[in-house]
Amino acid sequence: MHPSAMQNCQQFFDCYGSYIDAHANVRVIEIGAQDVNGSLRSTCPAHFEYVGVDFIAAKGVDVVLTDPYSLPFEDESADVFMSSSCFEHSEMFWLVFLEIMRVLKPGGLFYLNAPSGGSFHRFPVDCWRFYPDSGRALIAWAKRNGLSPAMLESYVQSGGDWADYVAVFLKDEKLAERYPRRIVQTKQDFANGQVHDSDQILKPSALTDDSRKLVLIRQLIANEIVIG
Repeated sequence: MHPSAMQNCQQFFDCYGSYIDAHANVRVIEIGAQDVNGSLRSTCPAHFEYVGVDFIAAKGVDVVLTDPYSLPFEDESADVFMSSSCFEHSEMFWLVFLEIMRVLKPGGLFYLNAPSGGSFHRFPVDCWRFYPDSGRALIAWAKRNGLSPAMLESYVQSGGDWADYVAVFLKDEKLAERYPRRIVQTKQDFANGQVHDSDQILKPSALTDDSRKLVLIRQLIANEIVIG
């Protein structure tokens, strides 16, 4: 678990936690919960019920999946789903997204963090990177399957090795007024932010973090050649 992943999830609970707290007996489920150099469990408020789900029995895992595309939970039984640094390793993450929507209560939230950059890292496979329109593509996929979710916001974290793509989804778009605040209203270190019911891109950037680093390296090399 890299530091920006912890930071972004903490900002999610800082922003949405008080609204989630209004629910009774809050249940939070994390997909990809194995504790590797830390876990999102530490960001979850202590009075929420936390359930860690993963494919292997390991530290931080409460439920071991036998089928990555079938979650062993009843319909509308969770208030929050979390997934960080996991969807890039799912061969068909869009099927997981539908399962998450099935298990969420109508007012439930899904916090997604997945890299938009970084190195090839198999665990056991490494299939995808997420870009600014990825969240809206997932919404289109869910609506094609008869659901009515909303993406409340998304952004790409600036800096770090992974340039985390973060999105917050709501199962039932009609309940969006329950969550009036957005992380990007106060966050500064992000690019290509989007919010519900707006086509505007906040802090737009055509270059990915990896591209910006490459441009900087080329500039430094060019300057060394000129100076030399």
